Amino acid sequence: FVISSLLVMVVGIGSGMVAYYVGFPAGAFSSPGGPEELQYIPHDAALIAYADVRHIMTSELRQRIRRAIPAEENGQQEFERRTGINIEADIDHVVAAFESGAAGGPGPGSALVLARGTFNEVTIEALMREHGAQVGQYKGKRLIEAAVEKPVAPNTPRPENAPKPQDLTVAFLKPGLVALGSSLLVRRAIDLENGGDSAVNNEEVMTLVRSLDSGDAWAVGRFDMLRAAAKLPQGIGELPPITWFSATGTVNDGINAVLSAEAGTDEAAKNLRDVIQGFVALANLQAGSKPELKAVVQSLELSGTGKRVALRFSVPGRVLDLMTPAALPKPESQPAQ
Repeated sequence: FVISSLLVMVVGIGSGMVAYYVGFPAGAFSSPGGPEELQYIPHDAALIAYADVRHIMTSELRQRIRRAIPAEENGQQEFERRTGINIEADIDHVVAAFESGAAGGPGPGSALVLARGTFNEVTIEALMREHGAQVGQYKGKRLIEAAVEKPVAPNTPRPENAPKPQDLTVAFLKPGLVALGSSLLVRRAIDLENGGDSAVNNEEVMTLVRSLDSGDAWAVGRFDMLRAAAKLPQGIGELPPITWFSATGTVNDGINAVLSAEAGTDEAAKNLRDVIQGFVALANLQAGSKPELKAVVQSLELSGTGKRVALRFSVPGRVLDLMTPAALPKPESQPAQ
């Protein structure tokens, strides 16, 4: 379950980021120092992620996932209906950022996605206007702003204390590059276009980004900031103190991934390695009767020295084939009474 969750985090950034915002969206790097979109990301972003959407969407891995876990893509369809942007056809890659702090921690109210691809600006503006969006200007850029509510089932009563709709702002920064997210962060991205205190000036972030530049999807962030601002699951919150974390994955027929963390002290890193080693040992015991997990567990490789901890693993495509409904064991029928 843990491995699958981490896999979804790495691979799913391409499509899940868009769905997270409205039911939010990713190509290779343009420079050795990471994608050029980093110049639009604030210096103090708590989390930065990248995904090569074009490659991921057309990969054999995604086709296997769709066969193994059929699901309705309502969020993706709703996003296209409201904005005119087709995640699979229009987007080459995305760079996303989340802030923590006054906005209430990482989430829709503090999110920014920079999508590069082919977009019909006239169609997008017209569709958003139909859904009540307002058009304005900021430093020469055209802003399309709309309030967005999370979709709910028909006839579902709205609680009195339900959160207010979040704002979704769309701005075309340059041909083929669109910014989507909270009004505050879209405006900050425009401010940073001609220079300023962006992620490019954060040497700690750029050092991590350079180490991940061969991945089809990656994420880097300040775990201590996320832990302080977000409501993390209890087990995650009880991990030894972690400062930075990163995740990267290379997608083909399967996925090769590396999860890394930098602890606050050597002792904390040692404790974290002990925790992971215990998890690996438990996973080996559990995999004995589950052939669909055995190949993944055997690929687990723990490494790191000093404050650094890394866990490398691979998920072969055939593992997903074993997880299809047809491959899973059928429940035994109950005898007739």
